[in-house]
Amino acid sequence: MRFRPLVAALALAFTGTAAMPTAKASEWRLADVMPLPGNSKDRIHAEEPTANINRLGFFSDLTYDTATGTWFALSDRGPGGGVIGYATRVQQMLVPIHPVTGALLAKPVVLRTILFTDRDGQPFNGLNPALLNGSAATLGRSFDPEGFAIGRNGHFYVADEYGPSLYEFDRRGRFVRAFETPDNLRPRQADGALNLVDGRPVVVKGRQDNRGFEGLSFNASGTRLYAVMQDPLVDEGDRGDGRRGRFVRVVEFDARSGRSTAQFIYPLEPIATLNALTADTSDDFSATNQGRSIGLSAITALSDHEFLVLERDNRGLGVEVTATPLHKRVYRVDIRGASDVSALSLAGATQLPADVTPVAKREEVDLLAALKSIGSDVPEKLEGLAIGPRLLSGGRVALVGSDNDYSVTQTGAGEQFDVCVNTTSGDRVQVAIDTTCPAGTHLIPGYLMSFRVR
Repeated sequence: MRFRPLVAALALAFTGTAAMPTAKASEWRLADVMPLPGNSKDRIHAEEPTANINRLGFFSDLTYDTATGTWFALSDRGPGGGVIGYATRVQQMLVPIHPVTGALLAKPVVLRTILFTDRDGQPFNGLNPALLNGSAATLGRSFDPEGFAIGRNGHFYVADEYGPSLYEFDRRGRFVRAFETPDNLRPRQADGALNLVDGRPVVVKGRQDNRGFEGLSFNASGTRLYAVMQDPLVDEGDRGDGRRGRFVRVVEFDARSGRSTAQFIYPLEPIATLNALTADTSDDFSATNQGRSIGLSAITALSDHEFLVLERDNRGLGVEVTATPLHKRVYRVDIRGASDVSALSLAGATQLPADVTPVAKREEVDLLAALKSIGSDVPEKLEGLAIGPRLLSGGRVALVGSDNDYSVTQTGAGEQFDVCVNTTSGDRVQVAIDTTCPAGTHLIPGYLMSFRVR
């Protein structure tokens, strides 16, 4: 079966206005390029169903490697949302880009698939800690990679959502070290016990479930790493409910020591502002959507203090039917002058304290408007953002990519199905894994968009 995502190639200036928008259909391999055997005796795939071996997923994050002129596309924890085994990995790709306009010229090509393994060569796995380790408090090799950066030493730095954690790997994907996770981010029960699986009300402090580190970037000097949480901490919002909160933490790490050196506040767009974008109130975000359905997905550095971040809702084309998307934007962020809130709890906060200054933030590109301007579908999960090579016309190209969730959904019993989409109506149908999609449908597509950064 062939995999047929849409690749949207957009040449945009960072003023929010589109220039020469185009769209190109393309085909992707269903599998990546790692030759994996997939028998039950293979230690790499002991927990992994045969259907998932080599299954291609993208773009939970994107990074451009200046040393090789290639891009790295990160897969997350795999099909199944943490309940089905998957050896976590990253894909090295060649992305054909017009050297003048920055437009995408053809489909990307996967050059290399790199598995993440521990020092003994055992693979990190997307299964949640309770299923992989028999304990919700033991992280072990459970891994949900969501943010990716490359250091000046050529090593890979990966932000994980489960911990949340930050790991360093060598170029072969072999584990080197773990950074020190600030304690206030770790999910804990009322009795103080670590719980890496459950959400509220069992977890009362730390990150929300499935809302840990979501993006990662070095600063321009390569001395600091910045990991963004996807949403507020579980109790940092109105009524002690992070789902009602607006204030997301950007966490700074020293690259040499591996220690966290600061935390800054990024304010999400208010749901009142987003709801006002349309007269149709049937799809309005509710109060608990503020810090759960709106969140950060990626960060990439412009300098030592300025960054681009991707903020989005969780609506659009995906494996599940969702409401009308209202919010997919790139913002420019400046951390100069922002307060360090490492030691500050915002539990129950509806506003920031008077002495706390958040990061400066201004809109750069409305991705939703850009997609609509070319008549494109709007993917649910725009998650990857990276700045690439310089263009002959000036500036640099940047890419935004979507996470397609491997075009897979599953039942409560763990049985998997491919999700196919009607090409005209957008209706979704489920078919057995490795069964051809019905006529007039295709697997959930992956999207890639290019921009010019001035």
